[in-house]
Amino acid sequence: MYPYHRQFPGFPPGFPPGTDGSGQGQAPSGPPPSYIPQQQDVGLYAVDPGGIRGCLYRFTYVRLNNGRAFWYYPTFVGRNSVAGFRWRPNQYRWVYFGIDLDRIRSYTC
Repeated sequence: MYPYHRQFPGFPPGFPPGTDGSGQGQAPSGPPPSYIPQQQDVGLYAVDPGGIRGCLYRFTYVRLNNGRAFWYYPTFVGRNSVAGFRWRPNQYRWVYFGIDLDRIRSYTC
């Protein structure tokens, strides 16, 4: 398992939140943009589910509190977490990934 990877109770394997088998909520068919967005000045506020909801089904660059950063394609936003697909450049593929919102320092979509 990848760091911060979460299982979502009530969803069978292979069908994460936001997917229903109809193609909606699937990982992007290609890689994310090749550039890294410039980091915005952010305050000491928690990431708001309402704010990150605007990034659903869009390429989103996420920076974590631990200093890691990566391209993400969110397909589900809950009250305390977000789920979607994280880009793994070494594997050249998208991997399903969920994370608690309080672990995210900033994001750009």
